[in-house]
Amino acid sequence: MSLNIKPISDRVVIEPMAAETTTASGIIIPDTAKEKPQKGIVVAVGNGKKDYSMTVKTGDVVLYGKYSGTEFKYEGKDYLIMREDEIYAIL
Repeated sequence: MSLNIKPISDRVVIEPMAAETTTASGIIIPDTAKEKPQKGIVVAVGNGKKDYSMTVKTGDVVLYGKYSGTEFKYEGKDYLIMREDEIYAIL
């Protein structure tokens, strides 16, 4: 889970969890209808700002907004980078 990326300030790097492939009743969801995941694992955390320490830590499973952060690809994997205040909850 270690990543060679060090976010700056109050930013975190999140690896989104896979989108649901079936509904609770067992219906298979096609790729075109899958929703963007809103849950992920924190893989890197910045140092925070002056007078502000970071709440999340590496390995936390978090909930974030559907359109939060900026997507990027690193070493073949998809990640999101966002400010800590865009994270809604730690699960």
